Amino acid sequence: MSTTIDRQALLTRLGVADDVAASDNPGALAVRSPVDGAPIGSVAVQTPADVKDAIGRAEAAFHAWRSVPAPKRGELVRRFGDALRAHKDDLGALVSLECGKILQEGLGEVQEMIDICDFAVGLSRQLYGLTIASEREGHRMMETWHPLGPVGVISAFNFPVAVWAWNFTIAAVCGDPVIWKPSEKTPITALACQRLWESVAGDYEHAPEHLSQVAVGPADVGEALVRDPRVPLISATGSCRMGRSVAPVVAARLGRCLLELGGNNGMIVAPSADLELAVRAILFSAVGTTGQRCTSLRRLFVHEDVYDTLLPRLKSAYRGVRIGSPLADDTLVGPLIDGDSHARMEAALAQARAEGGDVHGGARVLEQEHPEAFYVEPAIVEMPGQSAIVLEETFAPILYAMRYRDLDAVIALHNAAEQGLSSCIFTTDLREAERFLSPSGSDCGIANVNIGPSGAEIGGAFGGEKATGGGREAGSDSWKAYMRRATNTVNYSNALPLAQGIKFD
Repeated sequence: MSTTIDRQALLTRLGVADDVAASDNPGALAVRSPVDGAPIGSVAVQTPADVKDAIGRAEAAFHAWRSVPAPKRGELVRRFGDALRAHKDDLGALVSLECGKILQEGLGEVQEMIDICDFAVGLSRQLYGLTIASEREGHRMMETWHPLGPVGVISAFNFPVAVWAWNFTIAAVCGDPVIWKPSEKTPITALACQRLWESVAGDYEHAPEHLSQVAVGPADVGEALVRDPRVPLISATGSCRMGRSVAPVVAARLGRCLLELGGNNGMIVAPSADLELAVRAILFSAVGTTGQRCTSLRRLFVHEDVYDTLLPRLKSAYRGVRIGSPLADDTLVGPLIDGDSHARMEAALAQARAEGGDVHGGARVLEQEHPEAFYVEPAIVEMPGQSAIVLEETFAPILYAMRYRDLDAVIALHNAAEQGLSSCIFTTDLREAERFLSPSGSDCGIANVNIGPSGAEIGGAFGGEKATGGGREAGSDSWKAYMRRATNTVNYSNALPLAQGIKFD
C-alpha cells in the first residue's frame, strides 16, 4: 500500500464517515494519526449519564439474549466473522492509521478478530458443565453455566480492536451484551467495529438491539462503567496504575474484574541457544509495534559465554530495521503513539545512562518530514545489572541487555519484576527448558521455549500474574469468566435423605 491513503474514502467504506466530523467540531474528541500528526477527524463524546443509559439498554438486551440458545448466539458471531473477512484490508489500514502499528500488524490484528470469532462459534456448542456423583441415593447432581449479564470492556490504544473482540465474541456466545469504552486515542476503529456489528446483527432475527454499544470519552466515562452494580464483570486492559484504580472500585461492589495490565517481559539466552533464531525473536519482540505491546520484550539476559557473540549480531540487526510510515510495505517500525510517549522514552534512556547503561540508538528520526509525529530508533541499552529503570516498564522500544552466569540466579532476577505477563528462554538443553517451565521457573502467565514473549495465539488463555492482574482472555476455559455457575441437585426418589448422613427426624 502507498504511504498515502484516501482517509475519507476509507472511513466511508467502513461506514463511519458520518461518525467522524471535522476536527474542530465543538465538544467532540479530536483524533490525530500518529503516522503524521494530522487530524483524522473528531467523534462525539459520551457522558457518565449516557453510560448509565447504555447500561439500561444492555440490561434489556441481556434479558432477551440470555434465552437464545448458545448455538444460535454463535451463528451471529459467525456472521460477524464473515463481515470482518470482507472488510479486513480496510479495517487493518484504519488500525495502522489510528494507532501507528505497521500495516502487517494492523492486518494481523483484524485476523486475530476473525480467529476469535471462529473460536467463539465452536465454543457456543461446548459450554459444558459436569455430572457429579451424589452420596444420596436417588439424587443426581450437576453443574450448569448461565449468562452473567452486561460486561464492561475498557481497551487500550495499542490493540484497538483485537482485545475488544476477545471479550465481545466470547461474551456474546455466553449470552452477555458488552459496553465498550475504547482508548481516547483510538475511538474511530471502535466505531468502525460497531458499525460492522450493527450491519450484521440488524439482519439476525434472534438478536436484540444493543448487544454491543460503544462509549467514547475521558476517564469519567470508564469510571461510570466501573462503578455501576448492573455491570457484573469489568474487563480492563491498560497500565498497572489503571488496574490498581479499577480493581478496588469493582471489589467494593462485589463485582468481578478481568484485568490485563502491564508486562516487563524477559528473555534468557542460554549458552546452548540457537543464536540466529534468538536474534530474529528478539528483534520482533522488542521493536514490533514500536515496543508498545504489553508482551514486548524489555529485559534480555544473555549468558556470559555467548553475550559477546550475540550482542554485535543484534546491534547489526537493529541497524537494518526500516523506520517510517506504517502504511508502507517495507516499514518494520512505525511511530510512537504521541509526544508524551516519546518524552517518557527519553526520560527512561537518560535514567539508564545515569545508572551505568550504554545506550545504542534511541534517537528521534524523520522529524523534518513529520514534525508532529514521533518516530524513533529502537534502543539497546547494555546495563551492568538489573537497576531501577530496568524494573520499570516504559512503553517504548527500549531493550535492556544484561549478562548472567548461573541459571537459578537469572531466573530469580527475571522473576523480580512486579509484572508477570510473558517470558521465554532460548536453549537446546532439555533440562534448562523444563526448569524454566517448572513451578520454580518463570512466574509469568505465559512461558515459552525458543519463541519470543510476543505474539500469542487465541487458542491459549492470555494473561499474567502479579501486577499484570491475573486475568485470562481468549482460549482455554476463559469463557467461564463471562458466565455464572450453578450446582443443581435433583431428587428423583420418594425419600429425603440429608447430606453427611444427618438425621433430622
